[in-house]
Amino acid sequence: MPDLPIRPYERRPATCDPWDPRTVGVARDLARLIDAARAGTVVHHIGSTAVPGLPGKNVVDLAVEASPDEIPQVVEAACSLGFAPQAGPGAFPPARPLLWGTVLHEGAAFSVHLHVMPVGRGELTELLGFRDALRSDAALRDGYAAEKRRIVEGLAPSAGSARSVAPTYTMQRASFVDAALYRLGLRRPPSDPVDPIAPGATIGFLGGGQLGRMMALSARAMGYRVVALDPDPNCPTAAVADAIIVGRYDDADAARRLGQISDVVTYELEHVGIEAARAASEGAPLRPGLAALAATQDRLAERRFLSDIGEQTAPWREVRGVDEARAAARELGLPMRLKLPIGGYDGRSQLRVTNASAIEAAVLALGGGDGRPLLAEGEIDFAAELSVVIARGRDGRTLAFPISRNVHDAGVLAESVAPAPFPEPIGFVATEIGDWVARRLDLVGVMTAELFLARDGMLIVNELAPRVHNSGHWTIEGAATSQFEQHLRAILGLPLGSAAPHGTAAMVNLLGTGPDRPARLSGMERALADPGVHVHVYGKRRVFERRKMGHLTVVGADADAVLERARRARAELTWED
Repeated sequence: MPDLPIRPYERRPATCDPWDPRTVGVARDLARLIDAARAGTVVHHIGSTAVPGLPGKNVVDLAVEASPDEIPQVVEAACSLGFAPQAGPGAFPPARPLLWGTVLHEGAAFSVHLHVMPVGRGELTELLGFRDALRSDAALRDGYAAEKRRIVEGLAPSAGSARSVAPTYTMQRASFVDAALYRLGLRRPPSDPVDPIAPGATIGFLGGGQLGRMMALSARAMGYRVVALDPDPNCPTAAVADAIIVGRYDDADAARRLGQISDVVTYELEHVGIEAARAASEGAPLRPGLAALAATQDRLAERRFLSDIGEQTAPWREVRGVDEARAAARELGLPMRLKLPIGGYDGRSQLRVTNASAIEAAVLALGGGDGRPLLAEGEIDFAAELSVVIARGRDGRTLAFPISRNVHDAGVLAESVAPAPFPEPIGFVATEIGDWVARRLDLVGVMTAELFLARDGMLIVNELAPRVHNSGHWTIEGAATSQFEQHLRAILGLPLGSAAPHGTAAMVNLLGTGPDRPARLSGMERALADPGVHVHVYGKRRVFERRKMGHLTVVGADADAVLERARRARAELTWED
């Protein structure tokens, strides 16, 4: 076996050096070492050093594909050789880890990245396909080399820090790679062919709440008609729509009527009945699609999906009954959350359990005493909550808005700030998560991933929403294209709009207070005394404690300043008795 000791990782600045043929020997010898440490482990040489003649940083990139159950064994074997897990902001999760190290070979030091990928992700196929295309296509190889040189020449590292330039280099290079993958057929557009739908057509909404209302306002501005299905004839969307079909979210007959009078159908909440959504799709295309709906409306299905593609979640178990819930508490630790798999939002249909004596009561309160499945989830000690809103268009490409930093109060979103003031790698990894999820769901439209930022810098997926989202409301005033218009552009087969921010935006929710009563808002003149404040009221006819009634947005230069202005304006608004 080769003597190739693996030393601590050394970061390298973004460069475009000539290809070093010694990297092939490094990759070959490391593959042998890893196979010796864990027999049968197939190591692939990927990246620029696997393409003779392609300039770059001469970092040796290796990849191993394994089942989720085998990944810890691969990691253990690699670490026994001297590899170490990646650390720092935006680190890859244990479900698809990046290990790294440095080796000395023929008188030179080479940094090494070892990517361990779950089989269900499908990433290795893309990487190998792109590598082989670069090897065989001189024009593609020359174009990639020119793009690398352009990026490196345009970078201006602060204080000569390799850390400061690497994320920017990676992000800019990713745009070229993504375009090439689609051109080569290694990534495919949505399976639902999306032909442009011209203004004058009718968009059907499954759901008529405030999200439907704001989508309908964008649809009106673009020249489209709107119909919505909702159990409340006076729902928020009713004031904007051409018609409301009154029916439950699981009413297949009502949904079928909606589809028959629509040119395209979408949903504003993921708690629509699957059979109702399928019935609507009989008359018109349903976007984002049934697959996205099915994978996200059931928390257990969502956790399985995320595990299959290698995204990190809180530790979880499916439990049936009190005994299994107690066993989960012993495995996951306390505090623990018990959640209904289907239904519930804004903290509803879930209970936080802090001691073992409360487990039985929590299971019974959620209806799990008769063997009904529940999700048991370990609690995350996070540094921050954030979300990424990402759109996937007719060509399969994705485009993300800047990430937002969110604060919740008892499960209800209280405020968001975007772009979030986090180190650059955090936004890059959050966007990558959104991109992979959207593509694996074959989604057309807007999707939101709510994330926890762990204290070690890792991103953990909390919830997915295949729709516009409360944490993206800042985009109405704060971005070149709002999330609502972006969603419509995607489902209508139109080009996506720019997601560039106008500055730093703060959004605070306007919640109800007190008992159930007619909604009468006062203080608007005081709230709008700040000319930069924008108030959105959803038109709900009744108000009660913690009901989402509207939101306020301020855009400026400083995150703390705009958030404080939005809070002051919200404090001026009250609900009359």
